[in-house]
Amino acid sequence: MNLPPLPATMTEVRIAHHGGPDALQPHLIEVPSPAPGEILIRVRAAGVNRPDVLQRAGNYPPPPGANPAPGLEVSGTVAAIGAGVTRFAAGDAVCALSNGGGYAQFCVVPAGQALPIPQGLSFVQAAAIPETFFTVWANLFQIGRAHKGDIALIHGGTSGIGTTALMLCREFGIRTFATAGGEEKCAAIRELGGEAINYRREAFADVVLARTDRHGADVILDIMGGNYFNDNLATLARDGRLLVIGFLGGPIAERVDLRAIAQKRAVVTGSTMRTRTAQEKAAIADALQAHVWPALSQRRCVPIIHATYPLARAADAHRTMESGQHIGKIVLEVD
Repeated sequence: MNLPPLPATMTEVRIAHHGGPDALQPHLIEVPSPAPGEILIRVRAAGVNRPDVLQRAGNYPPPPGANPAPGLEVSGTVAAIGAGVTRFAAGDAVCALSNGGGYAQFCVVPAGQALPIPQGLSFVQAAAIPETFFTVWANLFQIGRAHKGDIALIHGGTSGIGTTALMLCREFGIRTFATAGGEEKCAAIRELGGEAINYRREAFADVVLARTDRHGADVILDIMGGNYFNDNLATLARDGRLLVIGFLGGPIAERVDLRAIAQKRAVVTGSTMRTRTAQEKAAIADALQAHVWPALSQRRCVPIIHATYPLARAADAHRTMESGQHIGKIVLEVD
């Protein structure tokens, strides 16, 4: 395949200082070269995620060795291949979980964290897959052992994580409740097969327990953290699993009665994706390709795109995310 030559330089959006969206500034830098085991992607689209916003504000520092520029997922075409990579060829259309640096015209990623774009999906749709699908699969299905017949509760049901979780639960036969703060968002949850709970009007624990004959939720995926902890425990079924993956409601849970955990034999755990090893992320990618990629290719779990912005307007994309009004994913398009 005849590919356009690589330029010497590229634009990468960096965090000039910790603060508001205007801290995102474009920089002209050299195009990186892939190391052994890596691929260089000519980026066509990059997903915008809550960790990007937290990092920009100074609340989520990247782990050692990660690219400090924002952007945790990209789609595009393979522009160059590092030594030892055999699963991809130059010109392949891929999406990938990056270790930072996705807000750019080119991005280097470990080959194990890249996957072929599912059949029929655009670059924008593909860029909205990796961060949320890796996160939901690793937490809800691997750690949380969610399976057909379970009852799940998803907090933030219209976020990127939430809409992904709802689609995957529908795909795998899991009855799902999801919280949101408005009727439009609750309608979106119902369209994705979930049972919506407007947390501004209802107590989610009361709703789930009432609608399940006091059984509760077998698994809870929580992006809120501290201020939901006690109500989550009250909602859990016996032998239930509480998976904490975010702290929008604070990192500290106050006045927790540990007897509730013991009496229910509850499992309380959490994780972050960025601190996982390349080998761990590659294993998640393999599982997604085996279990989820067929549903994506058949368009049963296509990501919901709320809005797209050109790379130069990354600050506006962050403003949209921080407004809390979006349903689904926000994506940057890259020239």
